Amino acid sequence: MSTEFDRQAAAVKADLKRMLDAGCSFADARLYDEDRTERLTLYDGNLETNYGANERGIGVRALYKGAWGFAATADLASISACFDKALANAKAATMLPGFPKDMGPAQPAKGQYRPPVKQDPFHVPMSEKLALLSGIDAGLKDSTVAHRYVTAGFQRRKIFYWNSESTEVDRWQLNTFGTMAVMAPDAQGRTQRRTMELFCNGDGTRGYEWLSDPEAFGGHAERVRKELSEIIAADPLPAGKRDVILLPGQGFLQVHETIGHALELDRILGYELSFAGGSHVRLEHIGKLRYGSDKLNARAGIVLNSPGTFGFDDEGTPQRDYYLIESGILVNVLSSRTDLAEANAKAGRVAVKESGTAARACAFYRTPIDRMTNINIDAGNDGTLEDIIAATEDGVVLDVPVSWSIGSNREHFHFATEIAWEVKNGKKTKVYKNPTYHGHTLEFWNSLDKVGSKATWCLEQVPNCGKGEPNQIMELGHGIPVMRFRGVETGEKE
Repeated sequence: MSTEFDRQAAAVKADLKRMLDAGCSFADARLYDEDRTERLTLYDGNLETNYGANERGIGVRALYKGAWGFAATADLASISACFDKALANAKAATMLPGFPKDMGPAQPAKGQYRPPVKQDPFHVPMSEKLALLSGIDAGLKDSTVAHRYVTAGFQRRKIFYWNSESTEVDRWQLNTFGTMAVMAPDAQGRTQRRTMELFCNGDGTRGYEWLSDPEAFGGHAERVRKELSEIIAADPLPAGKRDVILLPGQGFLQVHETIGHALELDRILGYELSFAGGSHVRLEHIGKLRYGSDKLNARAGIVLNSPGTFGFDDEGTPQRDYYLIESGILVNVLSSRTDLAEANAKAGRVAVKESGTAARACAFYRTPIDRMTNINIDAGNDGTLEDIIAATEDGVVLDVPVSWSIGSNREHFHFATEIAWEVKNGKKTKVYKNPTYHGHTLEFWNSLDKVGSKATWCLEQVPNCGKGEPNQIMELGHGIPVMRFRGVETGEKE
């Protein structure tokens, strides 16, 4: 540990005690010793983006008479001044109406988290990264393809956290992302596309070795190019009510928008109303609401290889694995410690027993809010994709979102996907373009009647989940099996 870091850690601990002496009931600090990002993009074989950044600084919170104050600085020689600013902001916030915040009983913790990584991408020469992306781009090139791009993104963060309850944890995060896409106009001049994201089964590692594994990414270029040519030649999906089979590439967004965001406690309490920020879920629903069929088991999970696995959240609470929806019944929500007292007081009972370890911030200069972690659907016992197709008389298989629209309280949705495969009498028959489907969140999840086995389960990464004002972009993952829903409205009527 460096002398500079020792000085900074000592300053933080002294200031935390000083905040308690000044009347605060709680205070904490997150020191980002490193927050490094890199993004490379090839567009039509040319290097379009070569972006890199590294941020370093500290964010401080002070809870004074039930009101939060937050301050941040990149000047690590001025840590005490940053605490003073947070306290001043908290005192100013006491003059604003609002439910008094209470962190509840002290929960001191100590520990470290390190992700599984074999090859740090920031140690890989630029020439090697570009050679990998160029090789994938060559696999996408074809006379039928108008445009193509391949992108890779890397993150490495080293975060130290302390609070006034003697919690002292540090975590390193390292994430690797990859996307390839091909685009071309159809006969009507409408641009069609086919996309592939870096994926895994939840195991393995998060380093550069994952991106360079052909089975996880680059080896899919030929399939992606071929499927685009099938989309361009296809007819639009006719409107009608039919069964919908979601592959993980589309199922993750269904879960993200209609389960994940809907179960964030701050939304349930009426905060975060911007950006379709409300929720149809009420506190009285917890433990009672039938959210889906008996087939639906959704959890805030811990998956070895996922950007939504981080060891400790931004309140220092050890990450845990728990059900949100069990056999179709809503049993828990995504929460930080901050909102528990308010939720239980307004519910008139203990509706949420403990933190959902969902306090997360995207940078040292942003305050933690209730965010999704890994929201996964448990695999079922309905076999493979082929088994589910064989059991379907009239349906479509859908994959990868193109657009999405969500009701203000996430009670309704409308999604468009890149591709649809028609299913008739147990067989895939043809490809359709411009597929869409829509429905009511609870009705849709209650129509779930087939959940694929573990062999169909796939970890889809989300590098760009947006929430908050100022907006915070966060990373997470969704482990999703193949799922079938009965009698869904699909396609667009003239």
